[in-house]
Amino acid sequence: MTFAWISSKAFTNFSSTASTSSSIPSFVQGKLSKFHFSSRSVNCCCKCELSAADELKFVLHDTLDLSGHDTAHARAARFGFCSQIEKLSDVERETSISINRGVDLARAALHIAAEDDSLISHSSVPLPVDDFIERLDSLSMGYCSHYSSLYRSSPENFLECLERFLYVDKGFRRTNPRNHVEHRALYLNSVLTHRAGSVSMLSLIYSEILKMLRMWGLLNFDVEIFFPHDPYSSPRGYLKQKSKESDHSHVMTSQSLLVEVLNDLKNAFWPFQRDHARSPFLRAAEAAQCFTGFIKPNESALELASAKAARHRLQRGVWTSVHFGDMRRALSACERLILLKSDPKELRDYAVLLYHCGFYEESLQYLKLYQATKGTSSINDLEEDAVEKLIVRLNLISMEVGWSSLPDNRSNLFKNSEPW
Repeated sequence: MTFAWISSKAFTNFSSTASTSSSIPSFVQGKLSKFHFSSRSVNCCCKCELSAADELKFVLHDTLDLSGHDTAHARAARFGFCSQIEKLSDVERETSISINRGVDLARAALHIAAEDDSLISHSSVPLPVDDFIERLDSLSMGYCSHYSSLYRSSPENFLECLERFLYVDKGFRRTNPRNHVEHRALYLNSVLTHRAGSVSMLSLIYSEILKMLRMWGLLNFDVEIFFPHDPYSSPRGYLKQKSKESDHSHVMTSQSLLVEVLNDLKNAFWPFQRDHARSPFLRAAEAAQCFTGFIKPNESALELASAKAARHRLQRGVWTSVHFGDMRRALSACERLILLKSDPKELRDYAVLLYHCGFYEESLQYLKLYQATKGTSSINDLEEDAVEKLIVRLNLISMEVGWSSLPDNRSNLFKNSEPW
């Protein structure tokens, strides 16, 4: 059986500090157990210029295998995602999506959709990624056939017609991010089918059309995509020469768009949905009783009941519920965010989910790795206090019974295939 690996020093921004700090736990410095790989499985790893000795394993696919689920399609999709993000050089990570040439963002997004589709549908047929790539290419061809007379018009008119084609002729629209029913708006294949999507999905489609038009020699001016941060606006194109300083915060790079896509999924399927004013980590830490927030006087009984219900479902081994998250897809989003090496906090968020799944040893390892690699900026005292309390609890569990003495019932979380 193959394990999905990430180097314990994956965050290169902190590698020099991590290698010399005496605070790094011994499990990071030493070698973990070796595992034998079978020829049929896909080894999904994040390549970096480091020794393979310092590695941590992901748990999702292997636990599903142990629970009797076939993860061949999910592993293949994860491998496809990794093959795309391996192209993210330092320059490519900071390249705008309007001029991206290295990473195939559409294919990466479809591999994300393919993996999650395999996790929840248990289909014997993988999501047809190439078919949806062709559908996206056909969308670009459709613009060419509708507006061929405007190729020599002004750039402003060109972009105006492109947006009319996308949002009027083809009927693409942005969905309400607070509508939990529209989770399909977070997957590119569904957006291409139903013409309704999140702002990150619409931005991706817009950038792919620009990419194809540039490849065909039909786009001969510099264009940028305005990524709106309000809940209602749709992505728009504008001339880069006319950009203002205030527009810089609305420019998405190849990495930031993928992070946005995965964060949308993580937030949508996070098992603890109460009180979105707090971070997903704090909500999960509160459910683990490692953080006690102030109860709002207007907090509804429904919100309180939903939090208790989420904890009860996890204890019973039910992995998902309508409106209240999906542990499998939350774990999957966390693992891919870690592979992107965008923020050490992803290690912490993954660790708290592992705690709720009963993977106590792995949870502690990821929390210690988070502490070894986190920076000093944007530190939230409440979150750091919750991290410390969770580490103390995990150490107590280890001292009380030992990792090897824990009952092997962790895979119960994934045995119930019903979504309620």
